[in-house]
Amino acid sequence: MKLTFEIARRYLLGKKSNNAINMITWISILGITIGTAALILILSVFNGFESLLSSLFDSFNPDMKIVLDEGKSFEINDETVKQIKSIEGVIAVSKTIEETALFEYNDAQEVGIIKGVDSEYNNATDIDTTVRHGDYVLKEDNINYAVIGAGMRTKLGVNYNDLITPISIHMPLRKKVGPMSNPFKTLEVYPSGVFSVQSEADLQYIISNYEFVNRLLSYKNKTSALELRLEDDHEEDEIRSSIDEIMGSGFVTKNSYEQNEAYLKIMNIEKWVSYLIASLTMFLIAFNLVGCLWMIVLDKRKDISILKSMGMTARQIKEIFIAEGMLIGLVGVVIGTVLALFFYFLQKQFGLVAIPEGFMVDSYPIELKLTDFIIVITTVLGISYIASILPARKASRIETQLRSD
Repeated sequence: MKLTFEIARRYLLGKKSNNAINMITWISILGITIGTAALILILSVFNGFESLLSSLFDSFNPDMKIVLDEGKSFEINDETVKQIKSIEGVIAVSKTIEETALFEYNDAQEVGIIKGVDSEYNNATDIDTTVRHGDYVLKEDNINYAVIGAGMRTKLGVNYNDLITPISIHMPLRKKVGPMSNPFKTLEVYPSGVFSVQSEADLQYIISNYEFVNRLLSYKNKTSALELRLEDDHEEDEIRSSIDEIMGSGFVTKNSYEQNEAYLKIMNIEKWVSYLIASLTMFLIAFNLVGCLWMIVLDKRKDISILKSMGMTARQIKEIFIAEGMLIGLVGVVIGTVLALFFYFLQKQFGLVAIPEGFMVDSYPIELKLTDFIIVITTVLGISYIASILPARKASRIETQLRSD
């Protein structure tokens, strides 16, 4: 194996009888270099978006959420909340309630979700860090306020600086009413700020205080979910088990991934579809490698004949040219990886590729992962190996063709 590799190395670095072969060899290396860099950067950009959106989700969603297995709301006493908060690893527990409602501001109307949160919600999530305009205020001097999703603010045309015009929230009555009666219960809140997490929540949610939303829903003290903040080095399985013991059957505990599972799965699918498309391009680039190896085989026919006459087997000849293809692929992978790291540095430090205005960041986010490097290197070298098989088989049969001549 060492001998075949040494011969392959010499064939790659040594002079060829025709300069065109050298040119085609470097074109093959260039194609693999660009393909490798593209694969790494594609995965890195998706990693960057995934991390960015996950951080935004984490600002709006808690580390862990307890909801009903079936149904929308339940009653829970303060003692149960204290028991959950006393679990090792739990930092904060917030009671929240939400329901679909009709919002009205001036002449605009939109259907969305009204969410009521208690005073612990700011500790259970990082909602205050997502407020882009105004302040995170939900109640002050017996006046009910609300922070509005950026998308909902646009749809309603809300002016958060207007302290006079309230948002009217209409909730269908749960009891039967007469034909001439108003079928909605209506309460008003004043906008105090605008939050943005760059997701569907921006288009749907208005957040107010827990007591106000319970009153709007004609409840006394009902909850849709318990939202928990956990310590960084928490044992999720142990916390789940403790919650199940306290809450009993009929409840589901979701971690941060499970709360956004559908969205993150779609993004993951898009990531690997893009990777497969780029890999298909690499297969097309590999035709250059096939042509390059084929010409090297033709150029080294006499060498192959001599090697066979000295006792080298057809299998060893085949291994030489497979090693040759792998070396070309390896050189391309190394240069491509260095090139990808260089572009990563430029994008990370200087924002080389900008994003159009309107998004929360100025340039494409990017993040490298070791597993992506392993996948890309394996893919490129695998393609190089496949591309080397036909020329290697051709080389292993050259002795018979020379004798027939």
